[in-house]
Amino acid sequence: LAEGIHDPIVGQALVLDDGTTTVAIVAVDLVFAGRDLTREVREKVQAPGVLPLAAIRDCSGLEIFQRMLRGELPPAQIAETLDFALVEVEKGRVVFQGHPAPAHFNPIGTIHGGWQATLLDSCMACAVQTELEAGQAFTSLEIKVNFLRALTDKAGPVRAEGRVIQVGRQIGIAEGSLYDAAGKLYAHGTTTCLIFDHENLRRI
Repeated sequence: LAEGIHDPIVGQALVLDDGTTTVAIVAVDLVFAGRDLTREVREKVQAPGVLPLAAIRDCSGLEIFQRMLRGELPPAQIAETLDFALVEVEKGRVVFQGHPAPAHFNPIGTIHGGWQATLLDSCMACAVQTELEAGQAFTSLEIKVNFLRALTDKAGPVRAEGRVIQVGRQIGIAEGSLYDAAGKLYAHGTTTCLIFDHENLRRI
């Protein structure tokens, strides 16, 4: 079951209380009925920022995203810039929801492929991260994206769902799908990630 924002249209929520924090666990179908979860998430989480290195050292990848949803760690700044947000996470699977808008148009008036690729890069790489132990970090080595149909601002909220294919000691691979509330697929991607010890992570 995935941790995230409860959507009564597409799933039933179980509430687990560990004595310090209450977490909503949601079972979600493919179709999400276009509900604007991005805004709901932003009301609950921290302002965007950079993860403290201590969080990467002390938390598993899955725990990092769970703490983001609980408002204990900041989401990435790129998500605010491009108007998308983490809405679901479980081991091996991550879902972001975004809002295609005129600000994301290419010169011919459809959503730029870079916006779609960013959502897919995010969900696929983060799916790999959910499989990592505390102290492990990663970076994307490559992504490949197939654009299947034109995406416009009329599509409403879309979801980028990443799923792990395989994670080993040094390499993780995942795939991702970008779809709308009707389940229509707009783009599909794959990624390869390099996994390494967090002590090799350097920030400029």
